[in-house]
Amino acid sequence: MIVGGDKQAVIDNIQRNFALGEMNRKVEINDPKITDRDARLSLVERHLAYTRTWRYTAKNWAARTIVHALADLLNWRTKYVGLEKVRSIRSGAIVTSNHFSPLENMTVTAAMRHSGHRRTYIISQDTNFAMPGFLGFFLKYYDTIPITKSHVYLSRQFPAIIDQLLSRGRFVLIYPEEEMWFNYRRPRPEKHGAFDFAARAGVPIVPCFVEMRDKKSADNEQFMKTRTIIHILDPIYPDPELSVQENSSFMRAQDYREKVEAYEHIYGKSVDAPLSAEDIAGWREPLKTAEQLGLDAELDSAFDLETRSSAVEALARKEEKKAARQARWKRSTSRRSSQNAPDYQSAESSAELSSAEQATE
Repeated sequence: MIVGGDKQAVIDNIQRNFALGEMNRKVEINDPKITDRDARLSLVERHLAYTRTWRYTAKNWAARTIVHALADLLNWRTKYVGLEKVRSIRSGAIVTSNHFSPLENMTVTAAMRHSGHRRTYIISQDTNFAMPGFLGFFLKYYDTIPITKSHVYLSRQFPAIIDQLLSRGRFVLIYPEEEMWFNYRRPRPEKHGAFDFAARAGVPIVPCFVEMRDKKSADNEQFMKTRTIIHILDPIYPDPELSVQENSSFMRAQDYREKVEAYEHIYGKSVDAPLSAEDIAGWREPLKTAEQLGLDAELDSAFDLETRSSAVEALARKEEKKAARQARWKRSTSRRSSQNAPDYQSAESSAELSSAEQATE
């Protein structure tokens, strides 16, 4: 399901950032924008204060009930691979995943529920708590923990919240890639924050990789429909012989290694290959050249401008055949119409001839 309307500008941003090596940079264009850091911190603090009210408790219950039902509905054909790997975990854990959709956290948390872990909290960017509407309601009230770029918050309040959840045996979903890249299939380099929390609390990392397969039908003019398969990879436990910093570095490297191996095994291509349209799940349009993106022409080497997924190619051929059939049908209909139309000119000529003959007589 495509959320957020036209995605051409987003895909263009993915191409630019990929070519420039800025793999954790924002690509979305319609997110709420709050440039004042104090305003963002104030937004977070108001939300945290609200979580201590009965109104929040009621909305949280409603959000969890609706999201669980919606997740079961949307994921009824989703395949979960590796659930047995986390069923034996009795402590809290940090869950990581590739970040490609505003809805994929429902898939990840559903996987954790299927493995026996009922509640998985989600780390969410501060601007999400200013988002209006239906999606905004769930981003604010579904077991979400805000994160903002404030040194005081990140060094005091935020770690205390995470440590408390982990000590209670809860799972916490953190996206080390940070920014969402819509339907981007590849794993991206990860930031260290998630692994710092796991190392300090002495809890495992549960790495997940969500595979996206193109279906044979269109979702809209820009995308094919897709099917997801979530792969729960091998949990990564901290080494008691290592320091917190050493464990964080070790788990971070291992987490990314497992995701890269999963990607290359599933899709059969190197994570370092040039970017192609096939790397954006379901994307039906060709990629743009560097010049079209406002970049130096030499950066075209970062792209494979020819390759598209087999499903997209098959749909394109199907639509070409359909268009050809419609064109033939129109031509055929036009010919039959012209053949069956009354010949008024001939009728007029016959009438004139008849009148001439009568005058002669």
